[in-house]
Amino acid sequence: MSTLFSRLARWFHAQMPTHEQLAGNRFTAPLARRQELFRFTRRSVPRGVAVGLLVGIFALIPGIQIVGAALLCVPVRGNIPLAAAMTFLSNPATTPFILAASIWVGNHLGFHADLSTFYALYESGAGARRWLYWLLSDAAPSLVLGLFVISVVTAAIGYLLSVWFWRGWIGHKHKARQLRPRRPAPSLEKPCAGAGA
Repeated sequence: MSTLFSRLARWFHAQMPTHEQLAGNRFTAPLARRQELFRFTRRSVPRGVAVGLLVGIFALIPGIQIVGAALLCVPVRGNIPLAAAMTFLSNPATTPFILAASIWVGNHLGFHADLSTFYALYESGAGARRWLYWLLSDAAPSLVLGLFVISVVTAAIGYLLSVWFWRGWIGHKHKARQLRPRRPAPSLEKPCAGAGA
């Protein structure tokens, strides 16, 4: 379990933008000055996870996701690097599944979008023009509602899981600290200079 945790922690650390990268970007530079948005605390971590999942799934536009997550972290005081890392959940490999699930959810909530057309476009490797035409015809309301529902539910689940994970991690650190051998307390007595004379 600890090796899985350490691998996951290393992966997240590698995916998070550094403070210098955010300070170098003209859109996120004002946010980089606020140090509280970059600290890992029991409140900022779940908020950052929730914001990153919400924006990452709902926006689906790579440049907009990180900037949107950083901007949304300001009012909720979430951890910006963690929110930016969570936006990578929606990537080219997962986007078709997110879109299909969103259309399915939107269809079950009263809208109509043809999933068979979606799969036919996906399997044929359709260009952006055909995708845009399909989205603007009848799929847009279903897709937007489905994306909204999936992103909110995923953000809520991510928030709860990160609270649970954070408590477990802090508990593990406290146990490890208690199991460490204690160092002897430094002596407060000063040796007398003339004791041997």
